[in-house]
Amino acid sequence: MTRVAVVTGAARGIGAAVVGRLARDGWRVVAVDLGADLPGLAYSPAGREELIALARRWPGQVLDVFADVRDPRAVAEAVALAEQEFGGVDAAVAAAAVMAGGKPLWDTTNAEWDALFDVGVRGVFNLARTAVPAMLRRPEPRSGRFVALASAAAHRGLWHLAGYNAAKHAVVGLIRGLAHDLRGSGITATAVSPGSTRTAMLDATADLYGLADVEEFAQHQLVERLLDPDEVAAAVCWLCGEQSSAITGTVVHADGGFTA
Repeated sequence: MTRVAVVTGAARGIGAAVVGRLARDGWRVVAVDLGADLPGLAYSPAGREELIALARRWPGQVLDVFADVRDPRAVAEAVALAEQEFGGVDAAVAAAAVMAGGKPLWDTTNAEWDALFDVGVRGVFNLARTAVPAMLRRPEPRSGRFVALASAAAHRGLWHLAGYNAAKHAVVGLIRGLAHDLRGSGITATAVSPGSTRTAMLDATADLYGLADVEEFAQHQLVERLLDPDEVAAAVCWLCGEQSSAITGTVVHADGGFTA
């Protein structure tokens, strides 16, 4: 049986790498992204053309859907599309997130805080409450997988990124609770915490810190280099597979040794 996934934050970075790996492995994928700017951000998220180009690489296998993960109805429609077009849902990857900060917590604006939590936490919740019921509709024995992108920031404090810290800690807590709710169902819930990965979001972080070169982040990792999105996607996609059945309610640290 061909396996089917819904991936949010799919237009670029780790999300796009996840879509690519799953597609190469024969999955059918509904790739979801907003394709528009958001208030509270000092940079531009992925544009619509990036998601369209991604889907065109795998015609008929990857469907591009422009949807706001903050909107539960939009997320539900994306999951419904996966069921209608591909016959069901076997995995959901919550990769949508944003970066905001660069100042002390007490100077964080409401718009920045809302962006961090509405996209990075509520977006995970919205995907879980629509994708998990779809996975439960699969016949037993099930092998559904829910994977959320957390961060090394979910495990240690980062200077002038307290809001981002809080949002990523919330993602880990959500996953742990969800895993308990899924007990005995055949569906697992896990998180992947990347380290500094060569993405547009890391570029935005460098700008917040006033760094001249994003490569400066590499010094915090034991591998002494930035990670490639495909390296992190490899961990995510392995967790999406049936062979990861022993892992649930926990975090895989694909962080190059950032939190060692």
